[in-house]
Formats: sequence, structure tokens, C-alpha cells
Amino acid sequence: MKRFWKEVSVETSGADWGVALDGKPLRTPARVALSVPSRALAEAIAGEWRDCGETIDPRAMPLTGLANAAIDRVAPDRPAFAAGLARYAEADLACYRSEWPPDLVERQVAAWDALLAWARRRFDVDFASTCGLMHVAQPPATVERLAHEVAALDAFRLAGLSPLVTVGGSLIAGLAVLDGALTAAEAWNAVSIDERWQIETWGDDAEAVAALDNRKRDFMAAASFLALLDPDLTGR
Repeated sequence: MKRFWKEVSVETSGADWGVALDGKPLRTPARVALSVPSRALAEAIAGEWRDCGETIDPRAMPLTGLANAAIDRVAPDRPAFAAGLARYAEADLACYRSEWPPDLVERQVAAWDALLAWARRRFDVDFASTCGLMHVAQPPATVERLAHEVAALDAFRLAGLSPLVTVGGSLIAGLAVLDGALTAAEAWNAVSIDERWQIETWGDDAEAVAALDNRKRDFMAAASFLALLDPDLTGR
């Protein structure tokens, strides 16, 4: 779609904020008015539309995409979306370790042990870990507790959490970013250990590097989306 607007503005309606293009409310693909719960997020979304070139590129507008997802995909059936995301607790990346080589093992231990230790303290749960890819069942109380934590989130936080979990393969890392226990960069370093080690060890592969860069972009955009929702950070 070609650019059709000149002016982009942020408008408030009660407790929510919206974006207008030439005075007309921006709408989601489902034709619902795009309304978000913080001014900072609305301003950032407006910035994406101001910076848009002559042709709209959705990949260059990740915050808009996540807001659309929150409104069109998550909100209509929030419990079902939360339940799907919570299932990552049953096979979290941090619970599956390599046995070799020692360098990779050390990196995983350093990052993932700290991540699991934080989750144990934060949620009063325990985890079962294994070496290899064979599934290991997590304690039912752990799965239930983490599912409860996810189910309590609103549609916007679920939409922001989703890429962190699906891109990184770790519900725990996603929750750590949401909780402020890890920065986005720290979390990304934790969930991308294996891929980065492969590239370092076997040399740059253009496709592998590009795929990893794309995943990182989506991961960091989701973390920014969550940060912009936080009243303490947005000044709302």
C-alpha cells in the first residue's frame, strides 16, 4: 500500500491513546480503532508512521504490528492465547542442555542456571533439566504456577510477551524481561547461545546470520513494546 497521509498525531480518549493519520483514527486490519494503554507506546507507533516511506513496509513497523495483534488476535480470546503461550513452560529452552563441547556447556550453564535460579525465587517453583533433546516432564506445580502468571496478563502484555517466548524458546526468559529481571540484551544473549556458538565455531553462514538477525530484531521489538507499556517507564 502506498503512503496516503501527510500528518500523524497522537490523541487521547479517556485512559487510552490512539494515532491519527490526517485527523482520521488509525485502525487495525480488523478495522478496529487502534487504541493503546500508554502515551509512550502511542508516540512510538506514531513515529513508525511518520518514518514510513512512500510504500508501507509492515516489517519496519513492529510496534504497530504488535498493537494490532493485541487488539485483533489476543483480546477476542485472551484466555486461549495465554494458555497456548503458557505451554512453553513444559519444555523451556533453559532446561535442555548440551553435553559437548565444554565451551558451549559452560555458556549454557552460566546463563541458564542463573535464569532458572531467578524463576525459582520469583515464582517459588522448581525445574527438571536434562542433557539432549529427550523430553523431560516439568513438575505439575511449576507448569500450573507459570500458567497462572501468564493468564493474569492483559492482551497487550501477552502480545508483547509472545515473540519473546516463541522466538527465544523460553517462557522463563520472556517473563524475566517482563518482570525487569533481565534487560532485552541479556535475555537475547541467553536464548541465542546455541546459534551464536554455531556461527562462531563453524564460521559465518549468510543465511544463518540473516535468520538470527531477523529473530533478534523481532525479539528486541517485543521487549521495547513491553517497556513502552510500563507506566513507570512511560510517565503515564
